[in-house]
Formats: sequence, structure tokens, C-alpha cells
Amino acid sequence: MSEPTEPLVVSGGTVVAPDGALDRGRVVVEGDRIAAVESADDRTATDDRTAGPGERRRIDAAGRVVLPGLVDLHGDEVERYRFPRSGERVDAATALATADRLALAAGVTTKFDAIAFEDAPEKNRSIEGATELLEAVADGVDLVADHRVHARCEVTDPASVAAVGDLADRPAVDIVSLMAHAPGRGQFEDAEAFASRYADGRGAAADEAARAGRERSGVPEATVRERVAGLAADLGEEDVLVASHDDADPAAVDHAVGHGVDLCEYPVSLAAAERATDRGAATAMGAPNLVRGGSLWGNLDARAAIDAGVVDLLCSDYRPQALLASVFVDTGEPLARRVARVTSEPARVAGLGDRGRLEPGARADLVVVDPDPTPTVTRAVVAGREVYRCGP
Repeated sequence: MSEPTEPLVVSGGTVVAPDGALDRGRVVVEGDRIAAVESADDRTATDDRTAGPGERRRIDAAGRVVLPGLVDLHGDEVERYRFPRSGERVDAATALATADRLALAAGVTTKFDAIAFEDAPEKNRSIEGATELLEAVADGVDLVADHRVHARCEVTDPASVAAVGDLADRPAVDIVSLMAHAPGRGQFEDAEAFASRYADGRGAAADEAARAGRERSGVPEATVRERVAGLAADLGEEDVLVASHDDADPAAVDHAVGHGVDLCEYPVSLAAAERATDRGAATAMGAPNLVRGGSLWGNLDARAAIDAGVVDLLCSDYRPQALLASVFVDTGEPLARRVARVTSEPARVAGLGDRGRLEPGARADLVVVDPDPTPTVTRAVVAGREVYRCGP
């Protein structure tokens, strides 16, 4: 990890600025901020050719693409690093450090770790374990990227509702998503689908999931909506971004947005996504959905939602590498728009106005990407420090 004691110049590559891509562009970093973004034809006093030896740090980005550091509002892979195999549990700090390094390799410099606050043995989840992960994020020991907490609340579970309600004033918690995973709701069309998908088809775990499905199905719709309204109001008072999750019914979107939800993540139907957009809420889809070319379970196709103009941002969901790969999926849009969907737009929605853009004054988070044959991060800079290097 290099210290930002001298200016850093990243030059020679395609620099993706907010207004478009600059061929053979250059980014100049001073301290933890971007000082200049220039095209090949716009040389100023910051020209690195005039600097003497040792006066500047340099990264040669020739043949590569320079992007703002990616901002991921929902990535839950840290839970899998905590339990690499059933029965093996890694301590929270180690799991988070693993997630941190792999996030940088995937181009993510601001990470909202999605942590489920629910007691669900079939998913290796517990409120106690979630709290340990939250504390590890808050401590920030041995972390390089900027980590924050995206707390996931299962509103059919009173214990989850109570636990998340107590998190409202925790500084590390920036996002809370409200979800009702139950048979007949959202992506789970029936009890069989819930048991199979929620436990990933694992024998005994599937039996536990089936039991959970029966319990959750018994929670009345009125109770679910009452809990959503109460949590959204309480969390909103603490400036926590509140998201709804897996909405299929436009009426559910109306209810959520009407009570303070500002982000609709992973809508199951186009009608739900369109309603969120009409109501002024941001809409997030999964990057794996776009990269794969469709939903894993036959839900709303991310490309179709983009074509309909109802996707503001993408999240890595469960596959960090997909966020970077999504930038290079040709959606018929300019490169700068595709980049914005994983940088400036999630930063804006999360209230982080200091990052996600390559422009003077912005926080100096950026990545250098070799686009062929597979988009690969070769350099990563966080707050002006070069923190990751792969290859020559």
C-alpha cells in the first residue's frame, strides 16, 4: 500500500469520465482527491512530462480502461467466506478481510456488506453471527476498501425485526433492506420452490427450509406491511437508506415507498420496477442477472429492465466479479452510462456524493482494467493510495 505523499498520475488509457470516455486520457491525484482529468489534447501544468524523477508516482494504463472505483450496495459473499463449508466457521475479522481483498480484485472500492440478521440454520445465519460481522466492519481492522453495513431484515421473523430495529443508530449501518421470504411471495412461487431455493437444495437443510416456509406463510400480509411501515419510519429518522426486496406486486411497492422506502432492489416483475420508477424510488438489479443474460430463477431479466429504462444501478448480489463484468456487457448504451450504473449512481443513492466519478475534487478511488479477454483489475487506488496490483 503506497502512501499518497506525492502526486499520482494514471495515464495512457481510456479514462471514463462522467461525460464520456477520453482516449489516452490522464487522471492526476493529489492526496486523497482527484486534482485533474485530462484528455490527450488537453495538457496543462500538471503534465507529467515536465516532472523531474521521483516527483510523481505513475501508472501506465496504455491499452486499458480507467474507471472510478466501483460502489457495491449489496454483496453478501462475506457470509460464505464465514462458512466456507457446512460445519466450518471462520472468525468474522478473517472472513471480512478475505472479502475485502477479493472486492478490490473485482474493482470494488466501496463495499456495503449485506448481512442477514435472522436465525436461519439452513442458511448458516444467526443474529449473533451477523452482529459479529457488523462489529468487524465497525472496527475496520485490516481493511483496505471502504466498508459499510447493509443489514438485511426478514420481516416475517419477529426476532429479525427486533434486532434490526435496534441497529438504527449504529454508525456502521447505512442501508437496511426489508424482505419477506416466504412461499407465495416474491421469487418463491410456492412451498416447494421456497424449500429448494432457500436451502440451495441441500437435503437436511431443505427440510429445515420447508419448516421455515410453513412458519413464514402463517404471517398475515397486514402484519408484514405493518412491520415494513414501522421499520421504514424508524430507520428513516436515523438517515438510514431503506430498501424493499424482491417486490413482485406494484401495490407492495406503493406501500413501501409511501412509508419511506427509497430503493427497490431486485424487483421480480417489470410492473414492480416500473412502479418504483414512477414513484421516484431508485431501482437496483443484480449484475449476475445481466452478465448471465437472464435471471437464475426466471424472474425479471435485468437487460429487459434496462431496455425499459427502469434500472438505476447494479449490485454484485452474490458474485463480486459480475459488477465489473457488467460494464462490458453491450446494452446499446454509451460506456459512461454503463459505468455510472456501478459507480456514481449507487454512490448517489447511498448519499456518498464524494465518490464514483473521475472528476476534480472527487475522492481518488479508481481502478485500471485490462478488458480482454476477461475484464481484470490490474491496479486499484483507494483514497489516493495504490492498494492493489496484479501483473506488470
